[in-house]
Amino acid sequence: MNDKRVFQIIMVLSVVVFAVVVVLYSLPKQDFIPEWAKQLPLLNACINATCSVLLVTSLVAIKKKKIDLHKRLNITTFVLSSLFLVSYIVFHAFGVETRFPVDNPVRPFYLFILLTHILLAAIVLPMVLVSFYLGLTGKIDQHRKVSKFTFPVWLYVTVTGVVVYLMISPYYEF
Repeated sequence: MNDKRVFQIIMVLSVVVFAVVVVLYSLPKQDFIPEWAKQLPLLNACINATCSVLLVTSLVAIKKKKIDLHKRLNITTFVLSSLFLVSYIVFHAFGVETRFPVDNPVRPFYLFILLTHILLAAIVLPMVLVSFYLGLTGKIDQHRKVSKFTFPVWLYVTVTGVVVYLMISPYYEF
């Protein structure tokens, strides 16, 4: 399969995932949310926190020329991020929506963090997939160029995912 075809598949997959997430927000709130599902936001925050640590560790590894460790750390981070996405979709399939209080003085800060998190989360998937493809196929120069943009976006998304959870979780009503 040539690069053009792979990039087309990456874009289609990314659009489909984005569309699924958008549809989740139109689902009606379920009358009953199982106890296990109520634990998913905390699980997601833990996954994001772990991914943040793994991403930084991966950067340190590649700076020290530990290529195998860098590769294993990034694959682990990708797997965890994929589990996060599944967990996120399952949780939001229950139609759960929590609003940050309008009268809270930190609301503008929360909304800024949330908005940037959402926007960058929407674009990070194709960036990660392209970075992985280039790295795993040995196109190291291209991988480096793309990863210089992918890394900070992916790290920002994982860190702000934790921040958003910490800020909104006191307001969960389930």
